[in-house]
Amino acid sequence: MAEAQQARVQKAVEEMLQSLEKDHIREMQGRMFRCSAECCESPGHSMKQVHQCIDRCHAPLAEAQRLVSSELQQFQDRLTRCTVYCNDKAKDLFDSGAKEPAVRVLMDSCVSSCVDEHLNLLPSMTRRLKDSLNSKPQ
Repeated sequence: MAEAQQARVQKAVEEMLQSLEKDHIREMQGRMFRCSAECCESPGHSMKQVHQCIDRCHAPLAEAQRLVSSELQQFQDRLTRCTVYCNDKAKDLFDSGAKEPAVRVLMDSCVSSCVDEHLNLLPSMTRRLKDSLNSKPQ
Protein backbone atom coordinates (compact mmCIF):
# COMPACT_ATOMS: atom_id res chain seq x y z
CA MET A 1 0.00 0.00 0.00
CA ALA A 2 1.31 3.43 -0.85
CA GLU A 3 2.82 5.25 2.11
CA ALA A 4 0.37 8.15 1.98
CA GLN A 5 -2.61 5.76 1.95
CA GLN A 6 -1.13 3.74 4.78
CA ALA A 7 -0.61 6.92 6.81
CA ARG A 8 -4.28 7.91 6.24
CA VAL A 9 -5.48 4.57 7.60
CA GLN A 10 -3.09 4.64 10.54
CA LYS A 11 -4.10 8.18 11.52
CA ALA A 12 -7.82 7.37 11.37
CA VAL A 13 -7.43 4.16 13.37
CA GLU A 14 -5.28 5.91 15.98
CA GLU A 15 -7.91 8.64 16.36
CA MET A 16 -10.61 6.00 16.81
CA LEU A 17 -8.54 4.16 19.42
CA GLN A 18 -7.79 7.39 21.30
CA SER A 19 -11.50 8.17 21.41
CA LEU A 20 -12.33 4.68 22.71
CA GLU A 21 -9.54 4.85 25.26
CA LYS A 22 -10.56 8.29 26.53
CA ASP A 23 -14.31 7.66 26.58
CA HIS A 24 -14.44 4.03 27.72
CA ILE A 25 -11.22 2.16 28.42
CA ARG A 26 -9.83 4.66 30.93
CA GLU A 27 -12.97 4.46 33.01
CA MET A 28 -12.81 0.65 32.90
CA GLN A 29 -9.16 0.75 33.98
CA GLY A 30 -10.04 2.97 36.92
CA ARG A 31 -12.79 0.57 38.03
CA MET A 32 -10.42 -2.37 37.62
CA PHE A 33 -7.72 -0.80 39.78
CA ARG A 34 -10.18 0.31 42.48
CA CYS A 35 -11.75 -3.14 42.51
CA SER A 36 -8.32 -4.81 42.73
CA ALA A 37 -7.34 -2.54 45.60
CA GLU A 38 -10.51 -3.53 47.47
CA CYS A 39 -9.57 -7.20 46.98
CA CYS A 40 -6.25 -6.56 48.67
CA GLU A 41 -7.90 -4.80 51.61
CA SER A 42 -9.81 -7.89 52.72
CA PRO A 43 -7.74 -9.23 55.63
CA GLY A 44 -9.86 -12.36 56.03
CA HIS A 45 -9.29 -13.60 52.48
CA SER A 46 -6.70 -16.19 51.61
CA MET A 47 -4.07 -15.48 48.98
CA LYS A 48 -6.06 -17.61 46.52
CA GLN A 49 -9.26 -15.67 47.22
CA VAL A 50 -7.46 -12.36 46.71
CA HIS A 51 -6.06 -13.57 43.36
CA GLN A 52 -9.48 -14.79 42.25
CA CYS A 53 -10.99 -11.46 43.25
CA ILE A 54 -8.34 -9.56 41.28
CA ASP A 55 -8.92 -11.84 38.26
CA ARG A 56 -12.64 -11.02 38.40
CA CYS A 57 -11.77 -7.30 38.53
CA HIS A 58 -9.57 -7.63 35.44
CA ALA A 59 -12.09 -9.67 33.38
CA PRO A 60 -14.23 -6.79 31.99
CA LEU A 61 -11.19 -4.83 30.79
CA ALA A 62 -9.58 -7.94 29.28
CA GLU A 63 -12.82 -8.70 27.43
CA ALA A 64 -13.00 -5.12 26.15
CA GLN A 65 -9.42 -5.33 24.91
CA ARG A 66 -10.16 -8.64 23.15
CA LEU A 67 -13.20 -7.08 21.51
CA VAL A 68 -11.24 -4.07 20.23
CA SER A 69 -8.38 -6.29 19.01
CA SER A 70 -10.80 -8.58 17.19
CA GLU A 71 -12.53 -5.67 15.43
CA LEU A 72 -9.19 -4.18 14.42
CA GLN A 73 -7.98 -7.53 13.10
CA GLN A 74 -11.13 -7.95 11.01
CA PHE A 75 -10.71 -4.42 9.67
CA GLN A 76 -7.05 -5.11 8.79
CA ASP A 77 -7.95 -8.44 7.16
CA ARG A 78 -10.58 -6.81 4.97
CA LEU A 79 -8.23 -4.02 3.94
CA THR A 80 -5.52 -6.55 3.15
CA ARG A 81 -7.90 -8.60 0.98
CA CYS A 82 -8.82 -5.46 -0.92
CA THR A 83 -5.20 -4.52 -1.58
CA VAL A 84 -4.38 -8.10 -2.63
CA TYR A 85 -7.19 -7.78 -5.18
CA CYS A 86 -5.54 -4.58 -6.41
CA ASN A 87 -2.21 -6.39 -6.74
CA ASP A 88 -3.89 -9.15 -8.73
CA LYS A 89 -5.56 -6.63 -11.05
CA ALA A 90 -2.24 -4.84 -11.58
CA LYS A 91 -0.44 -8.11 -12.29
CA ASP A 92 -3.12 -9.17 -14.77
CA LEU A 93 -2.87 -5.82 -16.54
CA PHE A 94 0.92 -6.03 -16.64
CA ASP A 95 0.76 -9.62 -17.94
CA SER A 96 -1.57 -8.50 -20.71
CA GLY A 97 1.15 -6.19 -21.99
CA ALA A 98 0.33 -2.89 -20.32
CA LYS A 99 3.23 -0.58 -19.57
CA GLU A 100 4.40 0.08 -16.03
CA PRO A 101 3.00 3.65 -15.78
CA ALA A 102 -0.50 2.41 -16.65
CA VAL A 103 -0.20 -0.42 -14.15
CA ARG A 104 1.00 1.99 -11.46
CA VAL A 105 -1.96 4.33 -12.11
CA LEU A 106 -4.38 1.41 -11.83
CA MET A 107 -2.72 0.19 -8.66
CA ASP A 108 -2.70 3.62 -7.01
CA SER A 109 -6.33 4.20 -7.94
CA CYS A 110 -7.41 0.79 -6.71
CA VAL A 111 -5.56 1.08 -3.39
CA SER A 112 -6.94 4.57 -2.88
CA SER A 113 -10.46 3.19 -3.39
CA CYS A 114 -9.76 0.42 -0.88
CA VAL A 115 -8.59 2.93 1.69
CA ASP A 116 -11.58 5.22 1.09
CA GLU A 117 -14.02 2.31 1.44
CA HIS A 118 -12.43 1.11 4.63
CA LEU A 119 -12.12 4.55 6.20
CA ASN A 120 -15.85 4.89 5.61
CA LEU A 121 -16.33 1.74 7.71
CA LEU A 122 -14.60 3.23 10.77
CA PRO A 123 -17.57 5.28 12.09
CA SER A 124 -19.87 2.24 12.17
CA MET A 125 -17.09 0.11 13.65
CA THR A 126 -16.50 2.75 16.34
CA ARG A 127 -20.22 2.95 17.10
CA ARG A 128 -20.41 -0.86 17.34
CA LEU A 129 -17.42 -0.96 19.69
CA LYS A 130 -18.80 1.83 21.89
CA ASP A 131 -22.19 0.10 22.07
CA SER A 132 -20.51 -3.16 23.03
CA LEU A 133 -18.31 -1.49 25.63
CA ASN A 134 -21.32 0.32 27.10
CA SER A 135 -23.27 -2.93 27.37
CA LYS A 136 -20.49 -4.81 29.20
CA PRO A 137 -21.15 -5.51 32.87
CA GLN A 138 -18.98 -3.30 35.04
